[in-house]
Amino acid sequence: MQIYLPIAEISVNIFLLLGLGGAIGFLSGLFGVGGGFLMTPILMFIGVPPAVAVSTQAPQIVASSFSGALAHWKRKTLDLKMGGLLLAGGVVGSFFGVQLFSYLRSLGQIDLFIGLSYVGFLGVIGGLMLLESVRSILRSRTGQAVSTPQRRRRSWVERLPVKMRFPSSGL
Repeated sequence: MQIYLPIAEISVNIFLLLGLGGAIGFLSGLFGVGGGFLMTPILMFIGVPPAVAVSTQAPQIVASSFSGALAHWKRKTLDLKMGGLLLAGGVVGSFFGVQLFSYLRSLGQIDLFIGLSYVGFLGVIGGLMLLESVRSILRSRTGQAVSTPQRRRRSWVERLPVKMRFPSSGL
């Protein structure tokens, strides 16, 4: 059964969308990650324009973030102070992101920009994960205990003038 998506201007099987939503939701819950980075390329693969695929993830992100926050609230592991600051930064970042989106759309380059940004972002994340995995494997082969890296000197972030403590998070 096909359903017409007027904003994306395509028809898609409704059961495919429901199945994808369920599968991505399951994987998100299993691995504790947002499903946007999984769903966006899948939507683009089935023919949804990149700009629509990216923006479609906003309601899913809000829903999964809210349900995750409720679960952590019940366990008393939710740091409201840190969450509030992240929310404020997210609102400001979203504002500038929408401005950039509008500008690139007016130039006709939004699809290219989204595709390249997505590949670059996931490439960096994948590279960092690969590096950490290789280090962990090498440590285990040499018999060294796998531990968190110790800081030798203060990073530039720690030298910034405005500091804030997050006791709930232990930071």
